[in-house]
Amino acid sequence: MIDFDERGDHLGMLVALEAGRNVPFPVKRVYYIYGTLAGARRGRHAHHKLRQLMVCLSGTCKVLLDDGRAQETVTLSRNTQGLLLDPMVWHEMFEFSKGCVLLVLADDWYDESDYIRNYDAFKAASR
Repeated sequence: MIDFDERGDHLGMLVALEAGRNVPFPVKRVYYIYGTLAGARRGRHAHHKLRQLMVCLSGTCKVLLDDGRAQETVTLSRNTQGLLLDPMVWHEMFEFSKGCVLLVLADDWYDESDYIRNYDAFKAASR
Protein backbone atom coordinates (compact mmCIF):
# COMPACT_ATOMS: atom_id res chain seq x y z
CA MET A 1 0.00 0.00 0.00
CA ILE A 2 1.13 3.53 -0.77
CA ASP A 3 -0.11 6.45 1.31
CA PHE A 4 -0.62 9.74 -0.53
CA ASP A 5 -0.17 13.20 0.96
CA GLU A 6 -3.30 15.32 1.24
CA ARG A 7 -3.28 19.05 0.72
CA GLY A 8 -6.14 21.36 1.52
CA ASP A 9 -8.03 23.52 3.90
CA HIS A 10 -11.61 24.32 4.85
CA LEU A 11 -12.46 24.69 1.13
CA GLY A 12 -11.55 21.12 0.21
CA MET A 13 -8.81 18.57 -0.26
CA LEU A 14 -6.46 17.57 -3.07
CA VAL A 15 -4.32 14.46 -3.64
CA ALA A 16 -1.74 14.55 -6.45
CA LEU A 17 -0.56 11.34 -8.13
CA GLU A 18 2.86 11.93 -9.68
CA ALA A 19 4.82 9.44 -11.77
CA GLY A 20 8.25 8.87 -10.30
CA ARG A 21 7.23 10.34 -6.95
CA ASN A 22 4.28 8.64 -5.26
CA VAL A 23 3.52 6.50 -8.32
CA PRO A 24 6.60 4.27 -8.71
CA PHE A 25 6.45 4.01 -12.51
CA PRO A 26 5.79 6.14 -15.59
CA VAL A 27 2.04 6.23 -16.26
CA LYS A 28 0.93 5.31 -19.78
CA ARG A 29 -2.72 4.43 -19.15
CA VAL A 30 -5.42 5.48 -16.69
CA TYR A 31 -8.85 3.92 -16.41
CA TYR A 32 -11.59 3.65 -13.82
CA ILE A 33 -14.26 1.11 -12.90
CA TYR A 34 -17.69 2.25 -11.74
CA GLY A 35 -21.33 1.18 -11.81
CA THR A 36 -20.37 -2.39 -10.92
CA LEU A 37 -23.30 -4.75 -10.45
CA ALA A 38 -23.88 -6.17 -6.98
CA GLY A 39 -22.07 -9.49 -6.57
CA ALA A 40 -19.82 -8.94 -9.61
CA ARG A 41 -16.15 -9.95 -9.56
CA ARG A 42 -13.91 -7.86 -11.81
CA GLY A 43 -10.34 -8.47 -12.89
CA ARG A 44 -9.92 -12.24 -12.61
CA HIS A 45 -6.55 -12.18 -14.38
CA ALA A 46 -2.83 -11.52 -13.99
CA HIS A 47 -0.31 -9.72 -16.18
CA HIS A 48 3.07 -10.93 -17.38
CA LYS A 49 4.71 -7.46 -17.22
CA LEU A 50 2.18 -4.73 -16.37
CA ARG A 51 2.43 -2.78 -13.09
CA GLN A 52 -0.64 -1.00 -11.78
CA LEU A 53 -1.69 1.24 -8.92
CA MET A 54 -5.31 1.00 -7.72
CA VAL A 55 -6.98 3.85 -5.84
CA CYS A 56 -10.56 3.66 -4.61
CA LEU A 57 -11.70 7.24 -5.21
CA SER A 58 -15.18 6.73 -3.78
CA GLY A 59 -16.78 3.94 -1.78
CA THR A 60 -15.05 0.65 -1.03
CA CYS A 61 -14.11 -2.62 -2.65
CA LYS A 62 -12.07 -5.69 -1.84
CA VAL A 63 -9.17 -7.07 -3.86
CA LEU A 64 -8.03 -10.69 -3.79
CA LEU A 65 -4.28 -10.93 -4.45
CA ASP A 66 -2.69 -14.27 -5.36
CA ASP A 67 0.99 -14.70 -6.27
CA GLY A 68 0.62 -18.43 -6.95
CA ARG A 69 1.85 -19.37 -3.47
CA ALA A 70 -0.31 -17.32 -1.08
CA GLN A 71 -3.53 -15.33 -1.20
CA GLU A 72 -4.48 -12.15 0.62
CA THR A 73 -7.59 -10.00 0.51
CA VAL A 74 -7.29 -6.25 1.09
CA THR A 75 -9.99 -3.63 1.38
CA LEU A 76 -9.62 -0.38 -0.53
CA SER A 77 -11.56 2.32 1.28
CA ARG A 78 -9.36 5.43 1.42
CA ASN A 79 -8.83 7.78 -1.49
CA THR A 80 -5.49 8.73 0.06
CA GLN A 81 -4.06 5.23 -0.32
CA GLY A 82 -3.21 3.10 -3.33
CA LEU A 83 -2.54 -0.60 -3.84
CA LEU A 84 0.56 -1.32 -5.92
CA LEU A 85 -0.01 -4.37 -8.11
CA ASP A 86 3.14 -5.96 -9.52
CA PRO A 87 3.30 -8.35 -12.49
CA MET A 88 2.32 -12.00 -12.01
CA VAL A 89 -0.28 -11.33 -9.32
CA TRP A 90 -3.72 -12.77 -9.97
CA HIS A 91 -6.26 -10.18 -8.84
CA GLU A 92 -10.00 -10.07 -8.42
CA MET A 93 -11.98 -7.05 -7.29
CA PHE A 94 -15.31 -7.67 -5.55
CA GLU A 95 -17.79 -6.41 -2.96
CA PHE A 96 -18.00 -3.01 -4.59
CA SER A 97 -20.06 -0.60 -2.50
CA LYS A 98 -22.77 1.43 -4.16
CA GLY A 99 -21.14 4.39 -5.89
CA CYS A 100 -17.66 2.87 -5.80
CA VAL A 101 -15.17 4.35 -8.28
CA LEU A 102 -11.88 2.45 -8.63
CA LEU A 103 -9.10 4.33 -10.45
CA VAL A 104 -6.22 2.35 -11.96
CA LEU A 105 -2.92 3.74 -13.25
CA ALA A 106 -0.83 1.44 -15.46
CA ASP A 107 2.75 1.55 -16.66
CA ASP A 108 1.92 0.48 -20.22
CA TRP A 109 -0.81 0.63 -22.83
CA TYR A 110 -3.43 -2.09 -23.20
CA ASP A 111 -1.90 -5.26 -24.65
CA GLU A 112 -4.08 -8.37 -24.70
CA SER A 113 -1.02 -10.64 -24.99
CA ASP A 114 0.12 -9.46 -21.52
CA TYR A 115 -3.00 -10.90 -19.86
CA ILE A 116 -3.23 -14.34 -18.23
CA ARG A 117 -6.97 -14.97 -18.05
CA ASN A 118 -6.94 -18.66 -17.11
CA TYR A 119 -6.20 -19.36 -13.44
CA ASP A 120 -4.63 -22.78 -14.10
CA ALA A 121 -2.30 -21.23 -16.69
CA PHE A 122 -1.40 -18.53 -14.16
CA LYS A 123 -0.60 -21.14 -11.50
CA ALA A 124 1.63 -23.02 -13.95
CA ALA A 125 3.43 -19.81 -15.01
CA SER A 126 3.98 -18.65 -11.43
CA ARG A 127 5.94 -21.75 -10.38
